[in-house]
Amino acid sequence: MSYRAPVEEVSFFLKTCTALPRLMEEGLVDLSFDLVDSVLEEAGKFAATVIAPLDRVGDTTGNRLKDGVVTTAPGWREAYAAWTAAGWNGVSAEEAFGGQHLPSVVTSALNEFWNSASPAFGIGPVLTLGAIEALTQHGSKALQDTYLSKLVSGAWTGTMNLTEPQAGSDLAALRTRAERQGDGTYRLFGTKIFISYGEHDIAENIVHLVLARLPDAPAGTRGISLFVVPKFLVNADGTLGARNDVVAVGLEHKLGLHGSPTCTMMFGEKGDGAVGYLVGEENRGLACMFTMMNNARLAVGIQGVAVAERATQRAIAFARERRQGRAPGANGAGEMSPIIAHPDVRRMLLTMRAETDAARALCLKTADALDRARRLTDPALRDAALAEASLLTPVAKAFATDAGIKVASLGVQVHGGMGYIEETGAAQHLRDARIFAIYEGTNGIQAIDLVTRKLPLGDGTLVDGLIADYRAAAAEVSALNALEFGLAGERLSEAVDALGRATRQMLDWLPDEPVKALAGATPYLALFARAAGGAYLARVALAAHAAMGAGADDPRLAGRIAVARFFAENLAVDAAGLELAVTKGGGTVMEGEVALLG
Repeated sequence: MSYRAPVEEVSFFLKTCTALPRLMEEGLVDLSFDLVDSVLEEAGKFAATVIAPLDRVGDTTGNRLKDGVVTTAPGWREAYAAWTAAGWNGVSAEEAFGGQHLPSVVTSALNEFWNSASPAFGIGPVLTLGAIEALTQHGSKALQDTYLSKLVSGAWTGTMNLTEPQAGSDLAALRTRAERQGDGTYRLFGTKIFISYGEHDIAENIVHLVLARLPDAPAGTRGISLFVVPKFLVNADGTLGARNDVVAVGLEHKLGLHGSPTCTMMFGEKGDGAVGYLVGEENRGLACMFTMMNNARLAVGIQGVAVAERATQRAIAFARERRQGRAPGANGAGEMSPIIAHPDVRRMLLTMRAETDAARALCLKTADALDRARRLTDPALRDAALAEASLLTPVAKAFATDAGIKVASLGVQVHGGMGYIEETGAAQHLRDARIFAIYEGTNGIQAIDLVTRKLPLGDGTLVDGLIADYRAAAAEVSALNALEFGLAGERLSEAVDALGRATRQMLDWLPDEPVKALAGATPYLALFARAAGGAYLARVALAAHAAMGAGADDPRLAGRIAVARFFAENLAVDAAGLELAVTKGGGTVMEGEVALLG
């Protein structure tokens, strides 16, 4: 089935539930919603007509590695060339380097469209954007002048080289080494694995950002430096020079994302070492890399939204066409009903839609906080917004990627036996989505980050403020006393109250009993997402209700209220059990080792 970008849904959210209108009014964003809607519309068309048709080709054909050269799937190069020619690669970059500097909420929406069309295609530009961000914030002027304009245009692509065979998520165990040279450059030696787009044929140069250690570096993460290591060295006049000593020596055989070349990279294979250039200061590379990682974590959350949206569209289309059995109250003797008429199938489809919309809302609210942090003029407001974005990022990444897996799995279930057959496309969504909960920091790591680093921000005042906002959203729904909202306000209030109690318990545990907090970190993040997702959907529903009250005649408005109600009454009710898992379940985690013996 064909993909349709959810342009109207995104536009409605941006207009009613983000700070974008205020930033426009105050002149902090030089855009109008006419222009934003036009950008979203054109991006949706490009995603649907150019990228989406290649998704199946990338999945079935994959990539080939021969003599260190990767050949991408048929059509990949042409699609990327058209995409960069249209200017899509530079939408978020600074104007000084050739970008358009669009707000993060807009670029996040565009990122969803690319990844719904093909997540194997969409992950490449995410890494290039991370390289642009890292060099913009931490690179020297010489590095910026050499690399940024080419990265922004898409003529060159970027990568992020962290993982090594002996060091998965434990960056303290990195062994790749860097040696100082007399001319101010460095030579790198080592192996990196799982490097997305580490080698390919879609762009003329690849700019690797690589973590490595100097010989006299302190132990652990305090001794990591970040380097730019280009595939081709760049001459003084900006032309490409000699091939650097970095090569792809392996291509991973993966469960999904077959169109994305995931490589094992060798630095210094010839013995002289790969020429590298320091980014920032020696032994301060992790701080620079976190610039890439934080942006990538939100982008990966968007990937979860994207695949969930595509899986939901496919499942709804199938359920409208597929006929099986007779639904309760069906008319016509002997005629089979479309399976969408069966209550259990409808429950699955509504779950898919609600999880997808809640994940999108959470990611866009995170992007909105980033926009306020970057564009507001009041330093105190900027700092508060940055703290909010920092707290929401692990929740957005983990919840949205878990939602991608859950929704894709439900999509297979809706298709029944046909979902298990590759030809329908439903299975590919599940295979593709599975990596999102793993890369850019596993979702368990996101939960740990949330509980140990983000909850204590401002001595807990930041999270208390967000909970108060969620409670206010629930109260507004309850105060309407509108029939179409059902028990949404009451159920959402219960979820937010559960989050408040669990949060207080976590903050009490952290100073003296951190093990208890860690044992409950993952269910706590899920609880947080249930309350936050419900509150953000409630805001959408309240805006839709107001529009209907003002005379707007659009059936999608009623649909937005129905989604918020379904989430509150069917999914947010998980909060009670999650609270118990957080506050009472930790003991069984720490004392249950006997169950794992033998």
